[in-house]
Amino acid sequence: MPAALILLSAVPMVAGAVRLNELAGGAAITPENARFFAAPLPVVAHILCVSLYCVLGAFQFAAGFRRRRPGWHRAAGRLLIPSGLGAALTGLWMTLFYLSPPGDGDLLAGLRLVFGTAMVVVILLGLAAIRRRDIARHRAWMIRGYAIGQGAGTQALTLALWFLIAGPPGELSRALLVGAGWVINLVVAEWVIRRRPRTSTHPRLRSTRDTRWGQPIGEDRTF
Repeated sequence: MPAALILLSAVPMVAGAVRLNELAGGAAITPENARFFAAPLPVVAHILCVSLYCVLGAFQFAAGFRRRRPGWHRAAGRLLIPSGLGAALTGLWMTLFYLSPPGDGDLLAGLRLVFGTAMVVVILLGLAAIRRRDIARHRAWMIRGYAIGQGAGTQALTLALWFLIAGPPGELSRALLVGAGWVINLVVAEWVIRRRPRTSTHPRLRSTRDTRWGQPIGEDRTF
């Protein structure tokens, strides 16, 4: 699972690395990249935050890895939450204040605002849940947040498939394909959440150990 999720992140991470190299190397300014040169900090922060979030979050799905390193989940969570919020907030900032590139329209901007805001909300709900020691809801909200954060990887697939079948997408089809990437991820996330039994938070039903994971029930594990 971690390998598949990291592979899903590969295309947007490579694109992000190319963008960082352009900014650091003083590439020629074009209509496509002029907005990044005018205000580089948000895009640099976005690329770094989302790359860390997607790679580090992938290992939260490796149950055996977490069992062998019981302190991993808590330590990773201290990086995942701020990096996830940073990725979402910088994405919102860029949508609101950068000039839209050719091919992007109001519908795509609206979708980015909706899903970026949703990512902030679900991560904060996941944080609130773990502070209440509600493991099941914490896990569910954080999986949803990760699904939104992984949107760029799935969007690369939906856009590539459309390109192979129908050629370059227009403004409307591009917006729908990008939105489809987020929707697909959230559908898969809901399936993952519902395929595992929920851990009860009622004191009378809470056991001292989670027999399926072999860890104390109070340990905060995200996924």
